[in-house]
Amino acid sequence: MRCSPVSSRIRVDERDQRTASAATRLNQASGAIAASVLFDSAIEHYRGSFHNKAMVAPLAASAACLLAGAHGGADRRRRAHPLRDGAFATAAVVGLIGTGFHLFNIGKRPGGFSLENLFYAAPIGAPGALVLSGALGFLAERLRDARGEAGQSRIGLLAAATAVVGLLGAAGEAGLLHLRGAFQDPFMLVPVTVAPAGGAVLAAAAARPSRERGRLARWWLWLTGGIGVAGTGFHVYGVHRHMGGWRNWRQTVLAGPPVPAPSSFTGLALAGLAALDLLEPDE
Repeated sequence: MRCSPVSSRIRVDERDQRTASAATRLNQASGAIAASVLFDSAIEHYRGSFHNKAMVAPLAASAACLLAGAHGGADRRRRAHPLRDGAFATAAVVGLIGTGFHLFNIGKRPGGFSLENLFYAAPIGAPGALVLSGALGFLAERLRDARGEAGQSRIGLLAAATAVVGLLGAAGEAGLLHLRGAFQDPFMLVPVTVAPAGGAVLAAAAARPSRERGRLARWWLWLTGGIGVAGTGFHVYGVHRHMGGWRNWRQTVLAGPPVPAPSSFTGLALAGLAALDLLEPDE
């Protein structure tokens, strides 16, 4: 049965709206992860007294990425922005270099890549999150320039793959730090179980798109995003429990759980939702 020109046009308009929504959501995801990296790296590098001048670079790159993500999140236009592109690309490069620095920092310690060094040396996940933030923002800009359903679907697959890798990596980092804390609170198990499951469900929905898989993946991603919000609350409370609480924040923020870290789960969930918008079949 043939579709009328009017119904075909309606479908095209709906697809364009979904594409524009997915682009802004990817920008928002990039900004959320960049905010997590900015505040987390500011705390950790302050703890290290900025003894290496290169420690300023991730702060500048993540701040630029955050601003670009916020600007893109409010921009509904269907074209890429060169300044945003530059900010996202720079963030990804700085993140890759930072990953190398952190790996070197771990490897040069006595014992090399031992569990103890992974606990207390420079965290590998932090610069990796900056790479993800830049990559998602870059995909958002490519989506704004993409024309045709095939090109948009390719970007959807790349966004889904990036979100899946990010969810697994963030869960691994959380598992490592929660293992250091001996999983003393049962809630510490939540991010290391729900987030990888969300990545698996998203991967299945991206590999074989359908309405049923899409609904399940959306539900699980909203749950994962909620974990990021709840986890931030738990970490705020964890800082409060240290001697002096938030009145002594200059010390307790450094000693307590990293407050900005869980919000990366929210950003990655937004990226997964954007990918589903692009991959979900039309009715």
